[in-house]
Amino acid sequence: MEYGIFGILVLIADVYALYHVLSSSASTGSKVLWTVVILLLPVIGFIAWLVAGPRSGSVQA
Repeated sequence: MEYGIFGILVLIADVYALYHVLSSSASTGSKVLWTVVILLLPVIGFIAWLVAGPRSGSVQA
């Protein structure tokens, strides 16, 4: 049961990351690279995206 909840959380995090990658102002190559990394390595890809992923054009305070 615990693995099912963990899987749902990883899925939600990955969908969130993919949405932000695809809506960012990064180049097409960067978007493709981040999308592939997030899809192939869901947990590690999400953590890497949080640390070094493309940012949106707006600055948040």
